[in-house]
Amino acid sequence: MTRTDRPWTAFYGPEMRPDIETPSYRTIPDLIRSASGTYGKAPAFTTVMHNGMNGTLTFEQVDEMSDAFAVYLREVAGLVKGDRVAVQLPNGLTFPVAAFGILKAGCVLVNVNPLYTAEEMARQFQDSEPKALVIVDMFADKIPAATRGHPIPNVIVTRVAEFFPALPRGIIGLVQKYWDRSVQPIGVSHIRFPDALDAGRSQLSQKRVEVDAYHQQVTPEDIACLQYTGGTTGIAKGAMLSHRNLILNMEQTLEMIPVFERGKEVALTALPMYHIFAFTLNLLAFYWIGGRNILIPNPRPLTNLKRAFENYRITWMSGVNTLFNGLSNELWFRDSPPKYLKLASAGGMALQADVARRWEEVTGKPVVQGYGLTETSPVLSFNPVGKSRDGSIGIPVPSTLMQCVDDNGAPLPLGEPGEIAASGPQIMSGYWNRPDETEKVLRNGWFLTGDIGVMDEDGYFTIVDRKKDMVVVSGFNVYPNEVEEVLTSHPGIFEAAVIGVPDETTGEKVKAFVVLTDTSLSESDIRSYCKQHLTAYKIPKRVEVRDQLPKSNVGKILRKDLREENQRASTAAA
Repeated sequence: MTRTDRPWTAFYGPEMRPDIETPSYRTIPDLIRSASGTYGKAPAFTTVMHNGMNGTLTFEQVDEMSDAFAVYLREVAGLVKGDRVAVQLPNGLTFPVAAFGILKAGCVLVNVNPLYTAEEMARQFQDSEPKALVIVDMFADKIPAATRGHPIPNVIVTRVAEFFPALPRGIIGLVQKYWDRSVQPIGVSHIRFPDALDAGRSQLSQKRVEVDAYHQQVTPEDIACLQYTGGTTGIAKGAMLSHRNLILNMEQTLEMIPVFERGKEVALTALPMYHIFAFTLNLLAFYWIGGRNILIPNPRPLTNLKRAFENYRITWMSGVNTLFNGLSNELWFRDSPPKYLKLASAGGMALQADVARRWEEVTGKPVVQGYGLTETSPVLSFNPVGKSRDGSIGIPVPSTLMQCVDDNGAPLPLGEPGEIAASGPQIMSGYWNRPDETEKVLRNGWFLTGDIGVMDEDGYFTIVDRKKDMVVVSGFNVYPNEVEEVLTSHPGIFEAAVIGVPDETTGEKVKAFVVLTDTSLSESDIRSYCKQHLTAYKIPKRVEVRDQLPKSNVGKILRKDLREENQRASTAAA
């Protein structure tokens, strides 16, 4: 495929650039400085708790605080250009200050899931070797076990309500310490985040430090983030994402969403910003366009979002299928949907057609599906606003090529399922310390996604399934997404997940896990419903009813966990 063979460009808007080769900024700190100067005293980030308590930072405040943190890292903690700094935080006001400060210091940001166990933390710390860690106090008790054998010399501890006004900050702190006891003693030497900022400010005033000098040595190709994959194929790997990768991907994505008005948008950020989807789109891109981010530290239960929807003029939100499905079934949300919403964006997992339909029925606005991976910063494709197609992940964003290939990497004819391969400026340079894994996915200028898809004559792509999730029944391929779509189209089924399990006759058979809204449904009822929509070998041979399905922290259903559970049960029964 060449750059002249791109049928999807016919669906670009009249003002869209088909190619964006030169980023608007050299580095992310340049972008931060520019946006901060443009939007100044406008609110940039507001953290909203489930009870409505909140705190806000302006663009001006974020810029000043992140300068102070950059100086702390370089002048007090002694870090140098290229050193890694781990950030283990839920959504909150500390996150942008820490992330921007790390990048301004010329260091590399390592996002870490705050819910990780000490063992999972240890693996990521051992791989990335951070010189500093910014962590929320609720999880800091795991640090001793996580750093045994490879200590982190600088630990900076923050609070969920950091930078809130004094009264709500104090109330939340007392509740955490004495009521729910979610904050335990910290067993390592550390500094509090506000004290680190004060130390940085002191250095600024005493030494007349030029913060911009730290990142003037940084090039567009230097690593901005080590963004670890979900580890679904084994131990998580750190995707090396450069400043150029991230800035260009912001531009590519914003080009596809012309409805955004600079300085006027309000984004609901329920997805965690340590996840690449929310990191690039919510945190970075919305800061760039002067949007206000409404940060939700914990979106579970979904009633935690109620006060945010009630109190702020939400114009856009990002999410995964389970979030949109769940909100559409919440009575409070259905009774009072957001009035100012322009659209919502879905990614991270397949958006089911029934979920998209119900969302639009409830809100009157579409949820537009895109597609990408951690390794691609993340967006590869997006449905053009007003030209969205049901079930499609859309068309490649500017400067991006996509095609479906066979097991040998050869392009397949239109409409034939194959692994999606992509090429573009947003694709990582490789995995940190893993040249062997890099070689498996980066071949001849193409990134192999591991997803099976098809492309139609217009250049719209549809995901069939993850390559590794495909179930083979008597030599026939069964794609779990297809079966799950059918299952969740039943009015009595809330959620579904499908895996393959061993079968002596057919090699594998289909097993479904379902969460019901109609508890009177039997396994035979569900199988009978599937018979109306699926050919025989695709029909689940087993249906297991669950109260809930295992999910990642962004709400993605974890088939791998179900496979592991099934394997353990089979082994125990043998």
